[in-house]
Amino acid sequence: MYVVAGVTGHVGSVVAKDLLGKGKAVRVLVRSADKGAAWSKQGAEVAIGSLDDPSFLAGALKGASGFFTLLPPNYQASDFFATQKKTADSIASAVKTSGVRHVVMLSSIGADLPSGTGPIRGLNYLENALRTTGVTLSAIRAGSFQENVAMSLGPAKAMGIFPNFAPSADYPLPQIATKDIAKLAVQLLVDAPAKSETIDLVGPAYSNRQVAEKLGASLGKKLQVVDVPPTGVVDALMKGGMPKSLAELFAEMYGAFGKGLIAPVGDRVIHGTTTLDETLKQVLSGT
Repeated sequence: MYVVAGVTGHVGSVVAKDLLGKGKAVRVLVRSADKGAAWSKQGAEVAIGSLDDPSFLAGALKGASGFFTLLPPNYQASDFFATQKKTADSIASAVKTSGVRHVVMLSSIGADLPSGTGPIRGLNYLENALRTTGVTLSAIRAGSFQENVAMSLGPAKAMGIFPNFAPSADYPLPQIATKDIAKLAVQLLVDAPAKSETIDLVGPAYSNRQVAEKLGASLGKKLQVVDVPPTGVVDALMKGGMPKSLAELFAEMYGAFGKGLIAPVGDRVIHGTTTLDETLKQVLSGT
């Protein structure tokens, strides 16, 4: 039995579907019955509850040989890290209580750092919290998601621009497709390693200028790359509707990338093969 969290998202949904496709017993975690109905039809067992509830989660993990988890971001929280910490503590407590032997966690590049990384900080906390439980932990430190290009669709369509928050629009950054993350997660669950490890999962590298060119070509227009200086990141994000406290966290993360603080430092590196062109087709088609 494999327990899968995050099945309403890009990664968890593919993990659960692929496991079911391999004939594995799967228990999906959802917050409401309506979100679990489609999974029941596909043959999955459904557990209704929250990752914030350690008693529920420990019960859902009973008898499982593997657990795929992530740390869902709550961008509406007044204290982002405090909310992350609460969920992380609940997950770690449930893992320890349940006795599940192996956890595959969706982490992030930069999760080796305890601070200075904005929203990535909570993943560092969860990794360490899980390690204290004695479970075998496979932490997938994924690079920047290719699907993040969707956040640039609004300004691209409305104003013909592509906002660049990186120090240089010409700096190539490895970007991974979420389906490649799910593929690795399934492999790790089915063929559990003998010991804990952190795995840096990186994809093809693209500069923001290249991303803008590819997005523009897909939309049939030439996009203007607009550089946002470090001092203007918070204001720019707030103008886009992001709360100030959250905008400051993202500015901190962009700054860490710009200083070269965030880099692959795991036990091994795996390279995803999905290209941005493939992901763009999916994003623009809505699939």
